[in-house]
Amino acid sequence: MRTFPVYAPKLIVKHARIFLSGVIWVKDLGLLEFEKGRFLQTKKSLPKVRQAISELNALIEAQSTPQQSV
Repeated sequence: MRTFPVYAPKLIVKHARIFLSGVIWVKDLGLLEFEKGRFLQTKKSLPKVRQAISELNALIEAQSTPQQSV
């Protein structure tokens, strides 16, 4: 389990993509669980946590899609 003292989305996404599954703790958000490189939504999570998980999963998705050159 890794601890993040601040919410740094790019660092959190990098950690999740490297380790693929596990648990992290983020100050002010609490425990976030990820599986297969994506963060899992829980039914009991607060709106602030749900928004953060959605943002993190969107970043993961944006990084996994190949960039098209112009």
